Amino acid sequence: MSTRRPLYIPRRQIIRGLMATAAFGATSKLWTGCSSAPPETQASSGGTASPVADKPIVIGFIYNAPKDDYGWNQAQAKGAAAIAAIPGIKIVEQESVPETKEVQEVMRNMIDQNGATVIVPTSFGYFDPHVLAVAKDYPEVQFFHSGTLWKEGLPKNVGSYFALIDEGQYLAGRIAAQTTKTGKLGFVGAKPINPVLRNINSFILGARSVKPDLKVQVIFTGDWSLPVKEAEATNSLADQGVDVVGVHVDSPKVVIETAEKRGIFSSGLHSDQSALAPKGYLTGTMYNWATIHKKYVELLKSGKTLMNGGIPHQVIGGLKEDYISLATFGPAVSEAAKKDDEATKAKIVDGSVVVYKGAIKDNTGAVKIPAGTSYKVTDAAPTQINWLAEGVIGKVS
Repeated sequence: MSTRRPLYIPRRQIIRGLMATAAFGATSKLWTGCSSAPPETQASSGGTASPVADKPIVIGFIYNAPKDDYGWNQAQAKGAAAIAAIPGIKIVEQESVPETKEVQEVMRNMIDQNGATVIVPTSFGYFDPHVLAVAKDYPEVQFFHSGTLWKEGLPKNVGSYFALIDEGQYLAGRIAAQTTKTGKLGFVGAKPINPVLRNINSFILGARSVKPDLKVQVIFTGDWSLPVKEAEATNSLADQGVDVVGVHVDSPKVVIETAEKRGIFSSGLHSDQSALAPKGYLTGTMYNWATIHKKYVELLKSGKTLMNGGIPHQVIGGLKEDYISLATFGPAVSEAAKKDDEATKAKIVDGSVVVYKGAIKDNTGAVKIPAGTSYKVTDAAPTQINWLAEGVIGKVS
C-alpha cells in the first residue's frame, strides 16, 4: 500500500483526451447470468467489494472537466447519479482533474480518506501511467476505466468499459438527411483520428443511405476544447450554406449554441443538448453509462470482482446493449423521420442493417471496404479507419 499523506488537490478545468481507438475484448454478453436478486449480506475479505451490514461500497468517480459541460463529463456524471440512490452504494466525485499526476493524488485520496474500494477514472488520459501506477499500490481496490485500453497482462484489478457510437451517428445522419433544406451538411471535429473519423463517416453513411448525393463539409479545430475555434468553424459552415451541423469535441455546447444563433440545425454528441437549442437541435448520440454502472453494482454487491473473475475486464457494446441511444428529438424532426429512426434502429439491432457494409469508398475514390464485406462496430477493422468516406469534404492531414 502507498504511504498516506495529506493532499492538496487544485480544482481546475482542463479538458483533454476523449476516446481511445477501440480495442475489443469481452462485450456485454459477459453480463449474462448475473443475478438481479439482492445479495446476502456478507463481510468483505480478501479485498472484495462486498458490503458488510453497515458499510456501503464506496465508488469514486473522477472527471477531467466540470460535470455540467453538456458533453462527455456530464454523460459520465449522469451514470454515477443513476447508481447513487442504490442501497449499499456511496458515490464520491471529483471534477476538473487534469490528466497528470494530480489524478493519482485524487485516486489515493479517495481510497485513503473516503474509503473507496472502487475507482472510476472517466477520462482517456488517466489510464497510462496514472491508473496503472495506483492500481499496483492498491491491489484490493478495483479500477474501472472508461475506454478500451485494457489488455491481457495488466493488473488484475483493472478493467475497462466503453460504448461505441457509430450506430447512433448513422441514425443521426439519416435524420439530418431528412431535415436539411439546403442539402449541405457540416461537421465540427477535434482531430482527424480514428474515433472522430468513425463518427464523421457513420454520419455521412447514414445520411447518404437516405439521399445518396449528400455531402458533409468537415472542419477540424485541432484539439478537444477550443471554444473560439469551435464557434468560428460553425459560423464558417453556416456561411457556406450548411444547415445541419454535427460535432465531435469534448463539449458540443459552443457548436450547438452557435448553430442556434445562426438559425441552422444541429446534431449533438455525448449528452442531451436539446436545452441549448430549442429550435434547431435535431438529436444526438448519447451515452447510457448507467446501463453499465448498474450491472457493475449488481456484480459488486454479490461479491464478484475483477480479481476473482466474476467481473469481465472489458465491457463494450452499442445500440443492442443499450449502451448508447439517441437524445431528445427537436421540433424540426418530422414524424416520418421519427418512425424511420425506430425502424432503422430495429434493423441495426437485429443485424439486417450494418453501418460498415461494402462497397465503401473514401473521399479520394479508393475502395476501403469491398462489396460483399461488412464489419460490426465491435470488429477490429473499424479501429483501423484513418480515412474519410465518400461524400465528406475534408482531409485527414
